[in-house]
Amino acid sequence: MNTLIAFARQHILLFGAAKFLAGLAIGFALGIYTLPILTAETGLSTTELVQLKANAQETVRTGEFSRQNPGSDFLHWGEGTIHVTDSRIWLDGEVAPGPDYRLYLTKMQVSSKQEFLDIKDDALQIAPIKAFRNFSVSVPAGVATGDYGGIIVWCERFGAFITSASLN
Repeated sequence: MNTLIAFARQHILLFGAAKFLAGLAIGFALGIYTLPILTAETGLSTTELVQLKANAQETVRTGEFSRQNPGSDFLHWGEGTIHVTDSRIWLDGEVAPGPDYRLYLTKMQVSSKQEFLDIKDDALQIAPIKAFRNFSVSVPAGVATGDYGGIIVWCERFGAFITSASLN
Protein backbone atom coordinates (compact mmCIF):
# COMPACT_ATOMS: atom_id res chain seq x y z
CA MET A 1 0.00 0.00 0.00
CA ASN A 2 2.83 2.40 0.88
CA THR A 3 4.51 1.75 -2.44
CA LEU A 4 1.29 2.58 -4.28
CA ILE A 5 0.97 5.89 -2.42
CA ALA A 6 4.63 6.69 -3.03
CA PHE A 7 4.19 5.93 -6.72
CA ALA A 8 1.10 8.14 -6.87
CA ARG A 9 2.93 11.04 -5.17
CA GLN A 10 5.81 10.80 -7.61
CA HIS A 11 3.49 10.76 -10.64
CA ILE A 12 0.72 13.09 -9.50
CA LEU A 13 1.20 15.40 -12.49
CA LEU A 14 0.98 12.47 -14.87
CA PHE A 15 -2.27 11.26 -13.24
CA GLY A 16 -3.68 14.79 -13.31
CA ALA A 17 -2.85 15.19 -17.00
CA ALA A 18 -4.36 11.77 -17.80
CA LYS A 19 -7.59 12.67 -15.95
CA PHE A 20 -7.73 16.04 -17.71
CA LEU A 21 -7.23 14.46 -21.16
CA ALA A 22 -9.85 11.78 -20.43
CA GLY A 23 -12.34 14.47 -19.37
CA LEU A 24 -11.51 16.51 -22.46
CA ALA A 25 -12.07 13.50 -24.75
CA ILE A 26 -15.38 12.62 -23.09
CA GLY A 27 -16.53 16.25 -23.28
CA PHE A 28 -15.57 16.49 -26.95
CA ALA A 29 -17.46 13.29 -27.78
CA LEU A 30 -20.54 14.49 -25.90
CA GLY A 31 -20.34 17.83 -27.70
CA ILE A 32 -20.21 16.18 -31.13
CA TYR A 33 -23.25 14.09 -30.21
CA THR A 34 -25.38 16.82 -28.57
CA LEU A 35 -24.60 19.85 -30.75
CA PRO A 36 -26.69 18.66 -33.74
CA ILE A 37 -29.57 17.91 -31.39
CA LEU A 38 -29.39 21.36 -29.79
CA THR A 39 -29.19 23.18 -33.14
CA ALA A 40 -31.74 21.07 -35.06
CA GLU A 41 -34.73 22.80 -36.59
CA THR A 42 -38.22 21.87 -35.48
CA GLY A 43 -39.83 19.29 -37.73
CA LEU A 44 -43.28 19.49 -39.28
CA SER A 45 -46.39 18.99 -37.17
CA THR A 46 -48.85 16.20 -37.94
CA THR A 47 -51.22 18.77 -39.45
CA GLU A 48 -48.48 20.10 -41.74
CA LEU A 49 -47.65 16.55 -42.88
CA VAL A 50 -51.29 15.88 -43.77
CA GLN A 51 -51.52 19.21 -45.63
CA LEU A 52 -48.36 18.48 -47.62
CA LYS A 53 -49.75 15.18 -48.87
CA ALA A 54 -53.21 16.64 -49.57
CA ASN A 55 -51.80 19.65 -51.45
CA ALA A 56 -49.30 17.68 -53.54
CA GLN A 57 -50.06 18.45 -57.18
CA GLU A 58 -47.68 15.82 -58.52
CA THR A 59 -47.63 12.08 -58.03
CA VAL A 60 -46.43 11.16 -54.56
CA ARG A 61 -44.00 8.25 -54.41
CA THR A 62 -43.21 6.70 -51.04
CA GLY A 63 -40.61 4.56 -49.36
CA GLU A 64 -40.06 3.16 -45.88
CA PHE A 65 -37.08 3.88 -43.65
CA SER A 66 -36.54 1.02 -41.20
CA ARG A 67 -34.22 0.48 -38.25
CA GLN A 68 -33.74 -3.05 -39.63
CA ASN A 69 -31.96 -1.73 -42.72
CA PRO A 70 -28.80 -3.86 -43.10
CA GLY A 71 -26.55 -0.78 -43.23
CA SER A 72 -28.06 0.89 -40.17
CA ASP A 73 -26.97 0.37 -36.57
CA PHE A 74 -27.96 1.62 -33.11
CA LEU A 75 -26.39 5.06 -33.75
CA HIS A 76 -27.31 5.45 -37.44
CA TRP A 77 -30.93 4.69 -38.30
CA GLY A 78 -34.16 6.05 -39.68
CA GLU A 79 -37.77 5.00 -39.48
CA GLY A 80 -40.96 6.22 -41.07
CA THR A 81 -42.42 6.96 -44.48
CA ILE A 82 -40.56 9.18 -46.94
CA HIS A 83 -42.73 10.99 -49.52
CA VAL A 84 -41.26 12.22 -52.82
CA THR A 85 -42.69 14.56 -55.45
CA ASP A 86 -40.88 16.58 -58.13
CA SER A 87 -41.04 19.68 -55.91
CA ARG A 88 -40.72 18.40 -52.32
CA ILE A 89 -39.49 15.48 -50.22
CA TRP A 90 -40.72 14.98 -46.67
CA LEU A 91 -40.40 12.37 -43.94
CA ASP A 92 -43.21 11.30 -41.65
CA GLY A 93 -40.91 9.73 -39.07
CA GLU A 94 -37.43 10.35 -37.73
CA VAL A 95 -33.74 9.74 -38.23
CA ALA A 96 -31.05 9.36 -35.58
CA PRO A 97 -29.56 12.74 -34.67
CA GLY A 98 -26.19 13.57 -36.14
CA PRO A 99 -24.17 16.25 -37.91
CA ASP A 100 -24.15 17.21 -41.57
CA TYR A 101 -26.88 14.89 -42.89
CA ARG A 102 -27.61 15.02 -46.63
CA LEU A 103 -30.49 13.59 -48.62
CA TYR A 104 -29.57 11.84 -51.89
CA LEU A 105 -31.61 10.28 -54.68
CA THR A 106 -30.11 7.14 -56.21
CA LYS A 107 -31.03 5.05 -59.25
CA MET A 108 -31.79 2.10 -56.96
CA GLN A 109 -31.89 1.49 -53.23
CA VAL A 110 -28.55 1.02 -51.55
CA SER A 111 -28.37 -0.67 -48.17
CA SER A 112 -24.84 -0.07 -46.92
CA LYS A 113 -22.00 2.42 -46.76
CA GLN A 114 -19.95 0.59 -49.37
CA GLU A 115 -22.85 0.28 -51.81
CA PHE A 116 -23.41 4.04 -51.56
CA LEU A 117 -19.73 4.90 -51.95
CA ASP A 118 -19.66 2.76 -55.09
CA ILE A 119 -22.43 4.86 -56.71
CA LYS A 120 -22.05 8.22 -54.92
CA ASP A 121 -20.76 9.96 -58.06
CA ASP A 122 -24.03 9.03 -59.82
CA ALA A 123 -26.27 9.95 -56.87
CA LEU A 124 -28.02 13.32 -56.76
CA GLN A 125 -27.67 15.36 -53.59
CA ILE A 126 -31.01 17.06 -52.92
CA ALA A 127 -30.49 19.06 -49.72
CA PRO A 128 -29.04 19.10 -46.22
CA ILE A 129 -31.35 17.76 -43.51
CA LYS A 130 -31.86 20.28 -40.71
CA ALA A 131 -34.46 18.43 -38.60
CA PHE A 132 -34.40 14.86 -37.34
CA ARG A 133 -38.17 14.36 -37.05
CA ASN A 134 -40.71 15.05 -39.80
CA PHE A 135 -38.35 17.03 -42.05
CA SER A 136 -39.22 18.57 -45.39
CA VAL A 137 -36.89 19.76 -48.16
CA SER A 138 -37.45 21.36 -51.54
CA VAL A 139 -36.33 19.51 -54.65
CA PRO A 140 -34.14 21.69 -56.90
CA ALA A 141 -35.83 22.89 -60.10
CA GLY A 142 -35.39 20.59 -63.08
CA VAL A 143 -34.94 17.38 -61.08
CA ALA A 144 -37.18 14.55 -62.26
CA THR A 145 -37.51 12.46 -59.11
CA GLY A 146 -39.25 9.74 -61.13
CA ASP A 147 -35.87 8.88 -62.66
CA TYR A 148 -34.65 7.64 -59.27
CA GLY A 149 -35.62 4.45 -57.48
CA GLY A 150 -33.97 4.99 -54.12
CA ILE A 151 -33.34 7.61 -51.48
CA ILE A 152 -30.63 7.73 -48.82
CA VAL A 153 -29.73 9.77 -45.74
CA TRP A 154 -25.94 10.13 -45.54
CA CYS A 155 -23.67 11.84 -42.98
CA GLU A 156 -21.10 13.80 -44.99
CA ARG A 157 -18.91 14.74 -42.02
CA PHE A 158 -18.22 11.16 -40.97
CA GLY A 159 -19.01 9.31 -44.21
CA ALA A 160 -21.69 7.29 -42.43
CA PHE A 161 -24.68 5.49 -43.88
CA ILE A 162 -27.81 6.42 -41.90
CA THR A 163 -30.76 4.86 -43.74
CA SER A 164 -32.27 4.31 -47.18
CA ALA A 165 -35.50 3.33 -48.88
CA SER A 166 -36.76 2.03 -52.19
CA LEU A 167 -39.29 4.39 -53.80
CA ASN A 168 -42.63 3.02 -55.03
